[in-house]
Amino acid sequence: MRRRQLLALALAGAMVTGAAACGDSPNANKKSGQAATVLNVGMPNGPQAENNNPFLTTSAAASLGYRWQIYEPLMMWNPVKPAEPFKPWLATKAEWSSDYKTVKVTIRTDATWSDGQKVTAEDVAFTYNLVKKFPALNDQGVPYTDATASGNEVTISMASPQFVNQQKVLWRVPIVPKHLWEKIADPASDPVKQPVGSGPYTLKSFTPASMTLAVRDSGYWQDAPKVKELRYTSYTDNSAQTTALANGESEWSFVFIPNYQTVFVAKDQKNHKMWAPPVLGIHGLYLNTTKKPFDDPTLRKAMNMVVDRADIFTTAEAGYFHPEVKSVTGLPSPAGDSFIAPEYKGQEHKVDVEGAKALLTGAGYKLDGNTLKDRSGKPVTIRLTDPAGWSDYQTSLEIVKGNLAKIGIAATVDKANQDAWFRNVEQGNFEATFRWTESGATPYDIYRTVMDGRVLKPVGTASPAGNFGRFQSKEATDALVSYANATDDAARTKAMNMLQKIMVEQAPMIPTAAAPIGAEYSTKNWIGWPTEANPYAPPQHTQPSALEIVLNLTPAK
Repeated sequence: MRRRQLLALALAGAMVTGAAACGDSPNANKKSGQAATVLNVGMPNGPQAENNNPFLTTSAAASLGYRWQIYEPLMMWNPVKPAEPFKPWLATKAEWSSDYKTVKVTIRTDATWSDGQKVTAEDVAFTYNLVKKFPALNDQGVPYTDATASGNEVTISMASPQFVNQQKVLWRVPIVPKHLWEKIADPASDPVKQPVGSGPYTLKSFTPASMTLAVRDSGYWQDAPKVKELRYTSYTDNSAQTTALANGESEWSFVFIPNYQTVFVAKDQKNHKMWAPPVLGIHGLYLNTTKKPFDDPTLRKAMNMVVDRADIFTTAEAGYFHPEVKSVTGLPSPAGDSFIAPEYKGQEHKVDVEGAKALLTGAGYKLDGNTLKDRSGKPVTIRLTDPAGWSDYQTSLEIVKGNLAKIGIAATVDKANQDAWFRNVEQGNFEATFRWTESGATPYDIYRTVMDGRVLKPVGTASPAGNFGRFQSKEATDALVSYANATDDAARTKAMNMLQKIMVEQAPMIPTAAAPIGAEYSTKNWIGWPTEANPYAPPQHTQPSALEIVLNLTPAK
Protein backbone atom coordinates (compact mmCIF):
# COMPACT_ATOMS: atom_id res chain seq x y z
CA MET A 1 0.00 0.00 0.00
CA ARG A 2 2.86 2.28 -0.81
CA ARG A 3 0.84 4.95 -2.57
CA ARG A 4 -1.66 5.17 0.24
CA GLN A 5 1.19 5.55 2.76
CA LEU A 6 2.84 8.21 0.63
CA LEU A 7 -0.41 10.07 0.13
CA ALA A 8 -2.17 9.30 3.39
CA LEU A 9 -2.12 12.98 4.17
CA ALA A 10 -3.92 13.68 0.90
CA LEU A 11 -6.65 11.16 1.45
CA ALA A 12 -7.54 11.42 5.13
CA GLY A 13 -10.89 12.09 6.74
CA ALA A 14 -13.28 14.98 8.21
CA MET A 15 -12.83 18.18 10.38
CA VAL A 16 -11.02 19.32 13.47
CA THR A 17 -12.95 21.32 16.05
CA GLY A 18 -12.92 25.09 15.91
CA ALA A 19 -10.93 25.26 19.12
CA ALA A 20 -8.18 23.07 17.76
CA ALA A 21 -8.10 24.83 14.40
CA CYS A 22 -8.33 28.40 15.64
CA GLY A 23 -6.45 28.36 18.91
CA ASP A 24 -3.81 30.72 20.23
CA SER A 25 -1.61 31.93 17.37
CA PRO A 26 1.31 33.90 18.79
CA ASN A 27 2.66 34.82 15.37
CA ALA A 28 -0.66 36.43 14.45
CA ASN A 29 -0.73 38.29 17.78
CA LYS A 30 2.88 39.46 17.81
CA LYS A 31 3.60 43.17 17.84
CA SER A 32 4.54 44.91 14.62
CA GLY A 33 8.23 44.33 13.81
CA GLN A 34 8.54 41.45 16.26
CA ALA A 35 10.03 38.28 14.78
CA ALA A 36 8.00 35.08 14.61
CA THR A 37 8.83 32.37 17.13
CA VAL A 38 6.22 29.66 16.40
CA LEU A 39 5.71 27.53 13.30
CA ASN A 40 2.25 25.96 12.85
CA VAL A 41 2.26 22.59 11.09
CA GLY A 42 -0.84 20.70 9.99
CA MET A 43 -1.94 17.29 8.74
CA PRO A 44 -5.44 15.98 7.87
CA ASN A 45 -4.98 12.81 9.94
CA GLY A 46 -7.73 13.02 12.55
CA PRO A 47 -7.54 12.58 16.35
CA GLN A 48 -4.29 11.02 17.53
CA ALA A 49 -3.56 8.59 20.34
CA GLU A 50 -0.69 9.62 22.61
CA ASN A 51 2.11 7.66 21.00
CA ASN A 52 5.56 9.10 20.32
CA ASN A 53 7.34 5.87 19.40
CA PRO A 54 9.61 6.96 16.53
CA PHE A 55 9.77 3.47 14.96
CA LEU A 56 6.04 2.87 14.58
CA THR A 57 4.52 4.27 11.38
CA THR A 58 1.14 4.37 13.15
CA SER A 59 2.30 6.60 16.01
CA ALA A 60 1.32 10.26 16.23
CA ALA A 61 5.00 11.17 16.03
CA ALA A 62 5.30 9.42 12.66
CA SER A 63 1.85 10.33 11.34
CA LEU A 64 2.39 14.06 11.91
CA GLY A 65 6.14 13.99 11.32
CA TYR A 66 7.44 15.43 14.59
CA ARG A 67 9.49 12.32 15.42
CA TRP A 68 12.27 13.73 13.22
CA GLN A 69 12.44 16.93 15.30
CA ILE A 70 13.10 14.89 18.46
CA TYR A 71 15.11 11.96 17.09
CA GLU A 72 17.81 12.12 14.44
CA PRO A 73 19.24 9.79 11.78
CA LEU A 74 22.91 9.10 11.17
CA MET A 75 22.97 10.94 7.84
CA MET A 76 20.78 13.29 5.81
CA TRP A 77 19.82 12.40 2.24
CA ASN A 78 17.91 14.34 -0.40
CA PRO A 79 15.46 12.22 -2.45
CA VAL A 80 14.90 15.20 -4.76
CA LYS A 81 18.54 14.87 -5.86
CA PRO A 82 19.21 11.23 -4.93
CA ALA A 83 22.62 10.96 -6.58
CA GLU A 84 24.10 13.62 -4.30
CA PRO A 85 26.29 12.42 -1.39
CA PHE A 86 24.77 11.92 2.05
CA LYS A 87 25.24 14.78 4.52
CA PRO A 88 26.92 13.98 7.84
CA TRP A 89 24.52 14.26 10.78
CA LEU A 90 24.82 12.17 13.96
CA ALA A 91 27.50 10.33 12.04
CA THR A 92 30.36 12.36 10.62
CA LYS A 93 31.32 9.67 8.13
CA ALA A 94 29.97 6.43 6.62
CA GLU A 95 32.22 3.93 4.85
CA TRP A 96 30.64 1.01 2.98
CA SER A 97 32.44 -2.23 2.26
CA SER A 98 32.97 -3.07 -1.41
CA ASP A 99 30.15 -5.64 -1.30
CA TYR A 100 27.80 -3.23 0.53
CA LYS A 101 27.09 -5.76 3.27
CA THR A 102 28.64 -3.62 6.02
CA VAL A 103 28.93 0.06 6.74
CA LYS A 104 31.24 1.63 9.32
CA VAL A 105 29.96 4.91 10.72
CA THR A 106 31.89 7.41 12.82
CA ILE A 107 29.68 8.96 15.51
CA ARG A 108 30.13 12.61 16.39
CA THR A 109 31.41 13.25 19.89
CA ASP A 110 29.56 16.50 20.67
CA ALA A 111 25.92 15.32 20.67
CA THR A 112 23.81 14.86 23.80
CA TRP A 113 20.37 13.50 24.55
CA SER A 114 17.75 15.97 25.73
CA ASP A 115 18.14 14.56 29.27
CA GLY A 116 21.78 15.71 29.22
CA GLN A 117 23.54 12.36 28.73
CA LYS A 118 26.09 11.97 25.95
CA VAL A 119 25.21 10.28 22.65
CA THR A 120 27.64 7.39 22.11
CA ALA A 121 28.48 4.70 19.60
CA GLU A 122 26.91 2.24 22.05
CA ASP A 123 23.58 4.04 21.60
CA VAL A 124 23.84 3.65 17.83
CA ALA A 125 24.79 -0.03 17.96
CA PHE A 126 21.98 -0.64 20.44
CA THR A 127 19.46 1.04 18.10
CA TYR A 128 20.32 -1.11 15.10
CA ASN A 129 20.36 -4.30 17.16
CA LEU A 130 16.96 -3.28 18.54
CA VAL A 131 15.60 -2.91 15.01
CA LYS A 132 17.06 -6.31 14.15
CA LYS A 133 15.54 -7.96 17.24
CA PHE A 134 12.04 -6.50 16.81
CA PRO A 135 10.82 -6.81 13.19
CA ALA A 136 7.92 -4.44 13.91
CA LEU A 137 10.50 -1.64 14.28
CA ASN A 138 12.13 -2.46 10.92
CA ASP A 139 9.63 -0.74 8.63
CA GLN A 140 12.25 -0.57 5.85
CA GLY A 141 12.83 -4.33 5.84
CA VAL A 142 16.63 -4.15 5.88
CA PRO A 143 18.17 -7.56 6.77
CA TYR A 144 20.37 -6.41 9.67
CA THR A 145 22.55 -9.11 11.23
CA ASP A 146 24.63 -7.21 13.78
CA ALA A 147 25.88 -3.82 14.97
CA THR A 148 29.03 -3.46 17.07
CA ALA A 149 30.65 -0.41 18.66
CA SER A 150 34.35 0.31 19.04
CA GLY A 151 35.35 3.70 20.36
CA ASN A 152 33.24 6.22 18.45
CA GLU A 153 32.76 3.87 15.47
CA VAL A 154 29.92 1.46 14.75
CA THR A 155 29.96 -1.34 12.20
CA ILE A 156 26.50 -2.27 10.93
CA SER A 157 26.25 -5.61 9.12
CA MET A 158 23.55 -6.92 6.79
CA ALA A 159 22.81 -10.31 5.25
CA SER A 160 22.89 -9.11 1.62
CA PRO A 161 24.32 -6.21 -0.43
CA GLN A 162 22.54 -2.93 0.35
CA PHE A 163 23.80 -0.60 -2.37
CA VAL A 164 20.22 0.12 -3.41
CA ASN A 165 19.11 0.61 0.21
CA GLN A 166 21.78 2.93 1.61
CA GLN A 167 19.20 5.60 2.45
CA LYS A 168 17.11 3.05 4.35
CA VAL A 169 20.11 2.20 6.52
CA LEU A 170 21.49 5.68 7.15
CA TRP A 171 18.52 8.06 6.75
CA ARG A 172 15.43 6.19 7.89
CA VAL A 173 16.47 4.86 11.33
CA PRO A 174 15.89 7.21 14.32
CA ILE A 175 18.68 6.77 16.88
CA VAL A 176 17.46 6.23 20.46
CA PRO A 177 19.20 6.34 23.88
CA LYS A 178 20.25 2.93 25.18
CA HIS A 179 20.00 3.95 28.84
CA LEU A 180 16.24 4.46 28.44
CA TRP A 181 15.23 1.99 25.73
CA GLU A 182 16.98 -1.00 27.28
CA LYS A 183 14.41 -0.69 30.10
CA ILE A 184 11.43 -0.91 27.72
CA ALA A 185 9.93 -4.41 27.82
CA ASP A 186 8.25 -4.26 24.42
CA PRO A 187 9.60 -1.49 22.15
CA ALA A 188 7.15 -2.54 19.43
CA SER A 189 4.16 -1.43 21.49
CA ASP A 190 5.43 1.12 24.02
CA PRO A 191 3.90 4.59 23.37
CA VAL A 192 7.02 6.45 24.66
CA LYS A 193 5.01 9.21 26.32
CA GLN A 194 8.14 11.11 27.39
CA PRO A 195 10.43 10.97 24.34
CA VAL A 196 14.13 11.74 24.78
CA GLY A 197 16.14 12.30 21.61
CA SER A 198 19.25 13.99 20.31
CA GLY A 199 17.30 16.50 18.20
CA PRO A 200 16.73 20.17 19.01
CA TYR A 201 13.16 19.77 20.32
CA THR A 202 11.35 18.16 23.23
CA LEU A 203 7.64 17.38 23.56
CA LYS A 204 5.96 20.14 25.56
CA SER A 205 2.29 19.09 25.40
CA PHE A 206 0.00 16.54 23.76
CA THR A 207 -3.72 16.41 23.02
CA PRO A 208 -5.51 14.27 20.42
CA ALA A 209 -5.75 17.29 18.10
CA SER A 210 -2.55 19.21 18.84
CA MET A 211 1.02 18.68 19.95
CA THR A 212 3.60 21.32 20.85
CA LEU A 213 7.36 20.90 20.68
CA ALA A 214 9.70 23.35 22.42
CA VAL A 215 13.30 24.01 21.49
CA ARG A 216 15.90 22.64 23.92
CA ASP A 217 17.39 25.15 26.32
CA SER A 218 20.92 23.90 25.68
CA GLY A 219 23.02 20.93 24.64
CA TYR A 220 22.09 20.56 20.99
CA TRP A 221 25.19 19.75 18.94
CA GLN A 222 24.64 22.46 16.31
CA ASP A 223 23.13 25.96 16.28
CA ALA A 224 19.66 25.92 17.80
CA PRO A 225 16.76 26.56 15.40
CA LYS A 226 15.20 30.00 15.21
CA VAL A 227 11.78 28.34 15.51
CA LYS A 228 11.20 28.25 19.28
CA GLU A 229 8.00 26.20 19.15
CA LEU A 230 6.56 23.76 16.62
CA ARG A 231 2.79 23.43 16.95
CA TYR A 232 1.22 20.46 15.16
CA THR A 233 -2.52 20.33 14.52
CA SER A 234 -4.16 17.13 13.30
CA TYR A 235 -7.15 18.17 11.23
CA THR A 236 -9.62 15.47 10.38
CA ASP A 237 -10.14 16.17 6.70
CA ASN A 238 -8.71 17.81 3.58
CA SER A 239 -11.27 20.59 3.73
CA ALA A 240 -10.36 21.68 7.26
CA GLN A 241 -6.64 21.49 6.50
CA THR A 242 -7.05 23.46 3.28
CA THR A 243 -9.08 26.14 5.05
CA ALA A 244 -6.41 26.47 7.73
CA LEU A 245 -3.71 26.84 5.07
CA ALA A 246 -5.74 29.42 3.18
CA ASN A 247 -6.39 31.62 6.22
CA GLY A 248 -2.86 31.32 7.61
CA GLU A 249 -3.63 29.26 10.72
CA SER A 250 -1.55 26.43 9.27
CA GLU A 251 1.81 27.33 7.75
CA TRP A 252 3.11 23.95 6.57
CA SER A 253 1.27 20.91 5.27
CA PHE A 254 0.82 18.59 2.30
CA VAL A 255 -2.75 18.00 1.25
CA PHE A 256 -4.24 17.43 -2.21
CA ILE A 257 -6.01 20.66 -3.25
CA PRO A 258 -7.55 20.16 -6.73
CA ASN A 259 -7.90 23.91 -7.42
CA TYR A 260 -4.88 24.93 -5.38
CA GLN A 261 -4.14 28.17 -7.25
CA THR A 262 -7.56 29.62 -6.43
CA VAL A 263 -8.19 27.93 -3.09
CA PHE A 264 -4.72 28.38 -1.55
CA VAL A 265 -2.20 30.44 -3.53
CA ALA A 266 -4.56 33.27 -4.47
CA LYS A 267 -5.46 33.86 -0.80
CA ASP A 268 -1.97 35.29 -0.28
CA GLN A 269 -0.22 35.46 -3.65
CA LYS A 270 2.99 36.77 -2.11
CA ASN A 271 3.44 34.17 0.62
CA HIS A 272 1.43 31.03 -0.14
CA LYS A 273 3.66 28.52 -1.91
CA MET A 274 3.37 24.94 -3.13
CA TRP A 275 6.17 22.67 -4.30
CA ALA A 276 5.80 18.96 -5.05
CA PRO A 277 9.12 17.76 -6.51
CA PRO A 278 9.25 14.32 -8.13
CA VAL A 279 11.33 11.56 -6.58
CA LEU A 280 12.48 8.19 -7.93
CA GLY A 281 9.09 6.52 -7.95
CA ILE A 282 6.42 6.63 -10.64
CA HIS A 283 2.74 6.03 -11.37
CA GLY A 284 1.40 4.48 -14.54
CA LEU A 285 -0.74 1.90 -16.29
CA TYR A 286 0.15 -1.71 -15.50
CA LEU A 287 -0.85 -4.13 -18.28
CA ASN A 288 -1.50 -7.77 -17.42
CA THR A 289 0.83 -9.59 -19.80
CA THR A 290 -0.88 -12.93 -19.14
CA LYS A 291 -3.98 -11.63 -20.93
CA LYS A 292 -3.88 -11.81 -24.73
CA PRO A 293 -3.16 -9.79 -26.76
CA PHE A 294 -1.37 -7.71 -24.09
CA ASP A 295 1.41 -10.30 -23.99
CA ASP A 296 2.54 -8.69 -27.25
CA PRO A 297 5.16 -5.94 -26.71
CA THR A 298 4.22 -4.35 -30.03
CA LEU A 299 0.68 -3.70 -28.83
CA ARG A 300 1.94 -2.40 -25.49
CA LYS A 301 4.35 -0.02 -27.26
CA ALA A 302 1.55 1.28 -29.48
CA MET A 303 -0.64 1.89 -26.43
CA ASN A 304 2.21 3.77 -24.77
CA MET A 305 2.55 5.94 -27.89
CA VAL A 306 -1.01 7.30 -27.58
CA VAL A 307 -1.35 7.78 -23.81
CA ASP A 308 -1.40 11.54 -23.18
CA ARG A 309 0.75 12.05 -20.10
CA ALA A 310 0.42 15.85 -20.25
CA ASP A 311 -3.38 15.65 -20.18
CA ILE A 312 -3.25 13.28 -17.21
CA PHE A 313 -0.96 15.70 -15.36
CA THR A 314 -3.09 18.76 -16.13
CA THR A 315 -6.55 17.26 -15.75
CA ALA A 316 -6.24 14.36 -13.30
CA GLU A 317 -3.45 15.70 -11.12
CA ALA A 318 -4.45 19.39 -11.08
CA GLY A 319 -1.22 20.38 -12.80
CA TYR A 320 0.96 19.76 -9.76
CA PHE A 321 0.26 16.70 -7.62
CA HIS A 322 2.00 13.97 -9.64
CA PRO A 323 4.49 15.65 -12.00
CA GLU A 324 4.50 14.43 -15.59
CA VAL A 325 7.15 11.87 -16.56
CA LYS A 326 8.52 12.99 -19.91
CA SER A 327 11.50 10.68 -20.49
CA VAL A 328 10.85 7.64 -22.67
CA THR A 329 12.64 5.58 -20.00
CA GLY A 330 9.94 6.29 -17.44
CA LEU A 331 12.43 8.05 -15.17
CA PRO A 332 11.20 11.30 -13.58
CA SER A 333 13.15 14.53 -13.84
CA PRO A 334 15.27 15.83 -12.21
CA ALA A 335 15.64 12.90 -9.79
CA GLY A 336 16.33 10.38 -12.53
CA ASP A 337 18.29 12.54 -14.98
CA SER A 338 21.75 11.34 -13.95
CA PHE A 339 20.74 7.70 -14.52
CA ILE A 340 19.40 8.02 -18.07
CA ALA A 341 21.32 5.93 -20.62
CA PRO A 342 23.20 7.91 -23.33
CA GLU A 343 20.91 6.67 -26.12
CA TYR A 344 17.84 8.01 -24.33
CA LYS A 345 19.12 11.37 -23.10
CA GLY A 346 16.81 14.12 -24.29
CA GLN A 347 14.25 11.68 -25.71
CA GLU A 348 10.83 12.70 -24.45
CA HIS A 349 7.54 10.86 -24.86
CA LYS A 350 5.26 12.38 -27.49
CA VAL A 351 1.76 11.33 -28.43
CA ASP A 352 1.94 9.76 -31.89
CA VAL A 353 -1.37 8.25 -32.99
CA GLU A 354 -0.41 7.76 -36.63
CA GLY A 355 2.90 6.20 -35.63
CA ALA A 356 1.07 3.79 -33.32
CA LYS A 357 -1.33 2.79 -36.11
CA ALA A 358 1.58 2.16 -38.48
CA LEU A 359 3.36 0.06 -35.86
CA LEU A 360 0.27 -2.08 -35.32
CA THR A 361 -0.66 -2.61 -38.96
CA GLY A 362 2.96 -3.45 -39.74
CA ALA A 363 2.81 -6.17 -37.05
CA GLY A 364 -0.33 -7.85 -38.40
CA TYR A 365 -3.07 -5.93 -36.58
CA LYS A 366 -5.91 -4.50 -38.64
CA LEU A 367 -7.89 -1.30 -38.22
CA ASP A 368 -11.46 -2.03 -39.30
CA GLY A 369 -13.10 1.38 -39.15
CA ASN A 370 -12.88 2.41 -35.48
CA THR A 371 -12.03 -1.10 -34.29
CA LEU A 372 -8.56 -2.60 -33.86
CA LYS A 373 -8.45 -6.32 -34.54
CA ASP A 374 -5.61 -8.57 -33.41
CA ARG A 375 -3.84 -11.07 -35.65
CA SER A 376 -6.64 -13.60 -35.13
CA GLY A 377 -9.28 -11.09 -36.23
CA LYS A 378 -10.64 -10.51 -32.71
CA PRO A 379 -11.45 -6.92 -31.63
CA VAL A 380 -9.03 -5.59 -29.02
CA THR A 381 -10.85 -4.54 -25.85
CA ILE A 382 -9.52 -3.71 -22.39
CA ARG A 383 -10.97 -3.22 -18.93
CA LEU A 384 -9.38 -0.41 -16.91
CA THR A 385 -9.83 -0.59 -13.14
CA ASP A 386 -9.04 1.38 -9.98
CA PRO A 387 -10.80 2.06 -6.66
CA ALA A 388 -13.87 4.27 -6.98
CA GLY A 389 -12.68 6.78 -4.37
CA TRP A 390 -9.32 7.51 -6.01
CA SER A 391 -10.51 10.44 -8.10
CA ASP A 392 -7.16 11.21 -9.74
CA TYR A 393 -6.77 7.63 -10.92
CA GLN A 394 -10.38 7.43 -12.13
CA THR A 395 -9.89 10.59 -14.16
CA SER A 396 -6.63 9.18 -15.54
CA LEU A 397 -8.44 6.04 -16.65
CA GLU A 398 -11.07 8.08 -18.48
CA ILE A 399 -8.31 9.94 -20.31
CA VAL A 400 -6.60 6.67 -21.26
CA LYS A 401 -9.93 5.30 -22.47
CA GLY A 402 -10.21 8.21 -24.90
CA ASN A 403 -6.57 7.86 -25.94
CA LEU A 404 -6.91 4.17 -26.76
CA ALA A 405 -10.06 4.77 -28.78
CA LYS A 406 -7.91 6.69 -31.27
CA ILE A 407 -6.21 3.43 -32.26
CA GLY A 408 -9.37 1.37 -32.17
CA ILE A 409 -9.10 -0.16 -28.70
CA ALA A 410 -12.43 -0.18 -26.88
CA ALA A 411 -11.89 0.40 -23.16
CA THR A 412 -14.27 0.26 -20.23
CA VAL A 413 -13.61 1.80 -16.82
CA ASP A 414 -14.36 -0.14 -13.64
CA LYS A 415 -14.80 1.65 -10.30
CA ALA A 416 -13.63 -1.05 -7.93
CA ASN A 417 -13.93 -1.64 -4.22
CA GLN A 418 -10.56 -0.69 -2.70
CA ASP A 419 -9.94 -3.93 -0.78
CA ALA A 420 -10.99 -6.06 -3.75
CA TRP A 421 -8.79 -3.98 -6.03
CA PHE A 422 -5.69 -4.52 -3.88
CA ARG A 423 -6.36 -8.24 -3.81
CA ASN A 424 -7.07 -8.55 -7.54
CA VAL A 425 -4.04 -6.53 -8.62
CA GLU A 426 -1.68 -8.50 -6.40
CA GLN A 427 -3.19 -11.77 -7.67
CA GLY A 428 -3.09 -10.74 -11.33
CA ASN A 429 -6.88 -10.70 -11.77
CA PHE A 430 -7.11 -7.56 -13.91
CA GLU A 431 -6.39 -6.36 -17.45
CA ALA A 432 -5.04 -2.86 -16.82
CA THR A 433 -4.79 -0.62 -13.78
CA PHE A 434 -3.18 2.59 -12.64
CA ARG A 435 -0.79 1.96 -9.77
CA TRP A 436 2.47 3.23 -8.30
CA THR A 437 5.95 1.76 -7.97
CA GLU A 438 8.25 1.71 -4.99
CA SER A 439 10.83 4.52 -4.80
CA GLY A 440 14.40 4.75 -3.56
CA ALA A 441 17.83 6.24 -4.03
CA THR A 442 18.18 4.82 -7.55
CA PRO A 443 15.76 3.78 -10.32
CA TYR A 444 16.25 0.17 -9.20
CA ASP A 445 13.07 0.28 -7.09
CA ILE A 446 11.01 1.55 -10.04
CA TYR A 447 12.13 -1.18 -12.40
CA ARG A 448 12.09 -3.87 -9.71
CA THR A 449 8.42 -3.14 -8.99
CA VAL A 450 7.55 -3.36 -12.69
CA MET A 451 9.58 -6.29 -14.01
CA ASP A 452 11.34 -8.36 -11.34
CA GLY A 453 11.05 -12.05 -12.19
CA ARG A 454 12.12 -13.01 -8.67
CA VAL A 455 8.69 -11.98 -7.36
CA LEU A 456 6.77 -13.34 -10.35
CA LYS A 457 3.78 -15.40 -9.22
CA PRO A 458 1.14 -17.31 -11.18
CA VAL A 459 -2.26 -15.65 -11.60
CA GLY A 460 -4.28 -16.25 -8.46
CA THR A 461 -1.26 -16.11 -6.14
CA ALA A 462 -0.56 -12.74 -4.50
CA SER A 463 2.58 -10.87 -5.48
CA PRO A 464 2.60 -7.90 -3.07
CA ALA A 465 6.27 -7.13 -3.77
CA GLY A 466 5.64 -6.18 -7.39
CA ASN A 467 5.52 -7.40 -11.00
CA PHE A 468 1.75 -7.10 -10.93
CA GLY A 469 1.60 -7.38 -14.71
CA ARG A 470 3.35 -10.79 -14.57
CA PHE A 471 6.01 -9.56 -17.00
CA GLN A 472 8.47 -12.34 -17.85
CA SER A 473 11.97 -11.33 -18.91
CA LYS A 474 15.13 -13.15 -17.90
CA GLU A 475 17.11 -10.17 -19.20
CA ALA A 476 15.27 -7.81 -16.86
CA THR A 477 15.66 -10.05 -13.82
CA ASP A 478 19.34 -10.64 -14.53
CA ALA A 479 19.89 -6.89 -14.87
CA LEU A 480 18.15 -6.21 -11.55
CA VAL A 481 20.27 -8.84 -9.79
CA SER A 482 23.43 -7.47 -11.41
CA TYR A 483 22.60 -3.92 -10.37
CA ALA A 484 21.91 -4.83 -6.75
CA ASN A 485 25.04 -6.98 -6.41
CA ALA A 486 27.48 -4.91 -8.47
CA THR A 487 30.64 -3.72 -6.75
CA ASP A 488 31.55 -0.97 -9.24
CA ASP A 489 29.81 1.83 -11.11
CA ALA A 490 30.55 0.39 -14.56
CA ALA A 491 28.65 -2.81 -13.81
CA ARG A 492 25.75 -0.86 -12.31
CA THR A 493 25.58 1.46 -15.32
CA LYS A 494 25.52 -1.48 -17.73
CA ALA A 495 22.66 -3.12 -15.82
CA MET A 496 20.69 0.13 -15.50
CA ASN A 497 21.01 0.83 -19.22
CA MET A 498 19.64 -2.65 -19.98
CA LEU A 499 16.62 -2.04 -17.73
CA GLN A 500 15.87 1.20 -19.57
CA LYS A 501 16.18 -0.54 -22.93
CA ILE A 502 13.63 -3.17 -21.86
CA MET A 503 11.27 -0.47 -20.52
CA VAL A 504 11.42 1.44 -23.81
CA GLU A 505 11.29 -1.49 -26.23
CA GLN A 506 8.88 -3.83 -24.42
CA ALA A 507 6.67 -1.42 -22.42
CA PRO A 508 5.93 -3.73 -19.48
CA MET A 509 4.18 -0.72 -17.90
CA ILE A 510 3.09 2.65 -19.32
CA PRO A 511 4.60 5.38 -17.10
CA THR A 512 2.73 8.66 -16.76
CA ALA A 513 3.65 10.54 -13.59
CA ALA A 514 6.22 10.85 -10.83
CA ALA A 515 5.67 10.25 -7.15
CA PRO A 516 6.09 13.57 -5.32
CA ILE A 517 7.26 14.52 -1.83
CA GLY A 518 5.74 17.95 -1.59
CA ALA A 519 4.20 20.58 0.63
CA GLU A 520 2.18 23.75 0.89
CA TYR A 521 3.80 26.41 3.05
CA SER A 522 3.77 30.11 3.87
CA THR A 523 6.64 32.59 3.75
CA LYS A 524 4.73 35.22 5.73
CA ASN A 525 6.47 34.43 9.02
CA TRP A 526 9.31 32.09 7.96
CA ILE A 527 11.73 32.03 5.02
CA GLY A 528 14.40 29.56 3.96
CA TRP A 529 12.12 26.83 2.58
CA PRO A 530 13.36 24.42 -0.08
CA THR A 531 12.21 25.44 -3.55
CA GLU A 532 12.71 24.39 -7.14
CA ALA A 533 15.53 26.94 -7.32
CA ASN A 534 17.06 25.69 -4.05
CA PRO A 535 16.07 21.99 -3.76
CA TYR A 536 18.19 21.21 -0.70
CA ALA A 537 15.54 18.86 0.77
CA PRO A 538 12.10 17.44 0.02
CA PRO A 539 9.56 19.89 1.50
CA GLN A 540 7.22 17.32 3.09
CA HIS A 541 7.37 17.55 6.88
CA THR A 542 6.94 13.84 7.58
CA GLN A 543 10.37 13.07 6.06
CA PRO A 544 13.63 12.91 8.07
CA SER A 545 14.77 16.01 6.16
CA ALA A 546 12.06 18.04 7.89
CA LEU A 547 14.59 18.68 10.66
CA GLU A 548 17.03 20.13 8.15
CA ILE A 549 14.30 22.43 6.86
CA VAL A 550 13.37 23.73 10.30
CA LEU A 551 17.04 24.42 11.05
CA ASN A 552 17.22 26.39 7.81
CA LEU A 553 14.22 28.64 8.58
CA THR A 554 14.62 32.22 9.76
CA PRO A 555 11.95 34.79 10.66
CA ALA A 556 10.67 36.83 7.73
CA LYS A 557 11.42 40.52 8.01
